[in-house]
Amino acid sequence: MTNKSEVRKSDIAALASRVNKKAYDKYLRRVRLVKLRGFTNREVTFDFPVTALVGPNGSGKTTILGAAGLIHRKVPPRQFFAKSGKYDDSMKNWRIEYEILDKREQSSTTISRTASYLKAKWNRDAVERDVLVFGVSRTLPASERKELSQFIGGTFEGFSEEQLTAPVIEAVESILGKDAASYLRVSTGRGDLSIFASQPTGEGAGYSEFHFGAGEASVIRIVSQIEASAENALILIEEIENGLHPVATRRLVEYLLLVAKRRSCQVIFTTHSNDALTPLPNEAVWVAYRGEIKQGKLDVASLRALTGQINARLAIFTEDKFGEMVADISLRAYCQKHNLDRSGIEIHKLGGAAPARDHTRFHNSNPVRRFPAIALLDGDKRAESGFEAKAIPGHSGGALKEGESHSSDIAYIPGEESPEAHIIDRIVDGMDSVPTLLGKLTISLHLDSFMQDRVRSSVTQRACTNHDRHNIFAQIGEDLDFLSEELVQRAFITTWAYAFPEDVNEIWDTCRELLALKD
Repeated sequence: MTNKSEVRKSDIAALASRVNKKAYDKYLRRVRLVKLRGFTNREVTFDFPVTALVGPNGSGKTTILGAAGLIHRKVPPRQFFAKSGKYDDSMKNWRIEYEILDKREQSSTTISRTASYLKAKWNRDAVERDVLVFGVSRTLPASERKELSQFIGGTFEGFSEEQLTAPVIEAVESILGKDAASYLRVSTGRGDLSIFASQPTGEGAGYSEFHFGAGEASVIRIVSQIEASAENALILIEEIENGLHPVATRRLVEYLLLVAKRRSCQVIFTTHSNDALTPLPNEAVWVAYRGEIKQGKLDVASLRALTGQINARLAIFTEDKFGEMVADISLRAYCQKHNLDRSGIEIHKLGGAAPARDHTRFHNSNPVRRFPAIALLDGDKRAESGFEAKAIPGHSGGALKEGESHSSDIAYIPGEESPEAHIIDRIVDGMDSVPTLLGKLTISLHLDSFMQDRVRSSVTQRACTNHDRHNIFAQIGEDLDFLSEELVQRAFITTWAYAFPEDVNEIWDTCRELLALKD
């Protein structure tokens, strides 16, 4: 089972480019939370038409989602921001500012709008747009939804039965991985209420939504409403993964990407799921925690580290998965050599150099943090403006205590290019100068020792012909009977870390005091 997205990179690039060119009739470009619940002067830019909001419970994900919908006339303020008399006095002076693209009002530039809570009511310059809101109640079993009680009864028969359309059937089948041609939408003829049912097929009996899985009904309902919506609609979804298998969650997000392309829709959803983030680019993810909003991919385990929900003594944040692997393997080698305890050190990838730096510094600036953090960045960032290492203001949080010394908040992988390029170059040079290196590399690749010449041939040839070092490990794996890219990466990093301890020392010597900290 693969966890890679099936959406083409060219489609992702085209969607991002379209936002940059403002090539939408209607689009929410920016939301500034001047004052709203736990946020003050925080801003979210929607640089991609499908946006994920990530964060722990109570971090403000739904607040941002509600703020995005509030400026639209179709969304009643009480749907996200209801007031309960004197018990909600904190709503006073709430204010949200918007930057919106609306070709009907202005052809080429964005327009500004405001929503504010003054004199016990919302005042907003509302705009017209089709908005779909899918709350968490969509995954409640039909038997627990009081409004569906009129569908219950041994003699019930629907007023009308409507087959799902071809686009809905195709999407539902791709998400759920099961035949959807037998589904019906059943109405009572009174109001807009309806339920779904599955017709009998072959030897299988028919059944109503009262016997659906929660995720099954949720997907059918979401897809059906989206396919019936107007183009340029805004789609808001709370906890997109509710009731869904991880694979179905990823497929649902992939469907939303295709909808964004095909129907010019904009989608914003909240999630706790890494699978929902897999198809999205870095700029499509925003993280909310402790009153802050940061852009960039952040997996759930990393978020737990940043919010102090783990029992760590040090957190290390890297740019990507390869950097995470370099950190793990080189740190183990360093700790073994210097007799340091590796346990209690968490390593997480954050999807880019800027997010790794920014999240690290925000974490370290928190006066009640329980452990420090450092960022491990690629060597080419060492010379870039804005990526200079700074001192961490005390290991215990807050001000530096007497007798404590500063440690750097950024460490760098050696080399002036990508870490992949540095490690490949060191291995190529070391095959002739470092005894047993080639043999250890061959064994690390899970190959027999007699295949050393074949390994040498592949490495030297690819080092000469490869034009993108990020792909070279996959290419070497193809040469060596289709070894997995991750296996090849790990073999090269392990061989490099133990053959070139000076490189490992260069990374970790600057933060050795942090590595030696006790719980």
